[in-house]
Amino acid sequence: MLSKNQLGFLYMFLSVCAFSIMDLIVKWSEHYPLGEVLFFRGFFGVLFYFFIIPKERLKDFYYTKRAGLHFLRCVFGLIALLAIFIALRNLPLATVVSISFAAPIFTTIFSIFFLSEKVGFFRWLAVFVGFIGIVIITEPGFSSLNIYYVYPIIFCLGLSYVAIAIRQLSTTEPVWLISLNFSAAITFVSIFTIPFGWIMPNTKDLILLSFIGVFGGVANLWLSQSYKFSEVSLVTPLKYLALVFAIIFGFFIWGEVPTFKTLTGALLVIISSVIIFRREIILKKQVSIPRHD
Repeated sequence: MLSKNQLGFLYMFLSVCAFSIMDLIVKWSEHYPLGEVLFFRGFFGVLFYFFIIPKERLKDFYYTKRAGLHFLRCVFGLIALLAIFIALRNLPLATVVSISFAAPIFTTIFSIFFLSEKVGFFRWLAVFVGFIGIVIITEPGFSSLNIYYVYPIIFCLGLSYVAIAIRQLSTTEPVWLISLNFSAAITFVSIFTIPFGWIMPNTKDLILLSFIGVFGGVANLWLSQSYKFSEVSLVTPLKYLALVFAIIFGFFIWGEVPTFKTLTGALLVIISSVIIFRREIILKKQVSIPRHD
């Protein structure tokens, strides 16, 4: 029988694999309208979460006293999801994943304003190192700047507020309800894009598109389970396997080879994130930051 820490490692590894496959399918789906892809992410996410609603909550699963905060979580989550989908379709996979690791940097800054937290020297140092990494990857102000580099940064900003909102919501709300509401919001908003021209997928594409919602749902569930069974400081480093998967998928499927500046910037962003997570543990403020929940 596996120990709790071993279970935590297993769930984190499965979560990283599921998120990586979801990113892969999103990048593949570039010939389908973005609104249609969002629909599959939301609709099949809703179906997944309905299977894990506790039986005693089936009649009033939607009940909440914090509708306003749920709404804000959904708005910023939608902004983040839309941004990361656009980025995945227009940038190398490894580049998008590298910049997405910067989310804890922005969460640290937002926590000052939304949670009145005090940020010490080490976390400010981590924020500075992380921003240097982002600058190296994106090269702002140079002629080679690609406007699509802005989207993974928007994703980080949106996801950072989502992390703050989930931290507040999770004191009274079950994880499945937070995620279910978000998937429902994605589905609802995406329906309004039908007039802009959806494409009827064939059977193979229908299955692949549905996996975007399924893998997104199980990935977040496994992420939560990982933090439930093991300490955040032990399992968090496994999240950076996503960059390895991104490099492998990008190379063999799209012929993408990450540049030296991308790898250098990614290393600085990862170092920054690790410092922030370690300080969170020391200060006993363990935060689970989901991916496009």
